[in-house]
Amino acid sequence: MTSVEVPYSIACALPSLVALDVTNEIAHEVARAGTPSGIVYVTAGERALIRVAGRQSDFFDSVEELLARLVPLGGPARERLLSGLLGARSEPVPFADGRLRLGDDQRILLFGFGEGFVPSWTWTVVG
Repeated sequence: MTSVEVPYSIACALPSLVALDVTNEIAHEVARAGTPSGIVYVTAGERALIRVAGRQSDFFDSVEELLARLVPLGGPARERLLSGLLGARSEPVPFADGRLRLGDDQRILLFGFGEGFVPSWTWTVVG
C-alpha cells in the first residue's frame, strides 16, 4: 500500500464551523526552513483563526454548541463577534531538530466561520 500525505485535511465541517488540520503542511515548511530550533508563528487569513488542539470529534461538537450559545447563528456580524471573543488569529508552535514539538494528540487547526470561508494561512519561522 502506498500512502500520500495531503497538505491539509478536513477535521470537521459543521453548520457554523469548519476546521482544517494544517499540521502536515506546517511541519514540511519547518523542515524546509533549515532552522534547527525555534518557533513557527502560524497566522490565519481573514474570517479564521489558528489553534493547537486535539482532533477529537466531540471537541468540535462542543465548540460549535458553545459558539451558538455565545453568538446565535444568523446573528448580525456573527463572524466579527466570534473573532473578537476567540482572540488572536495566530499561534506560536515550538520546534526542535527541524520537527514540531506538539503533544501526542495535538494538531494545528485552522478554524473558519461562515459560508464564505476560504482557507488561508501564513507562517513565519523564527530560530
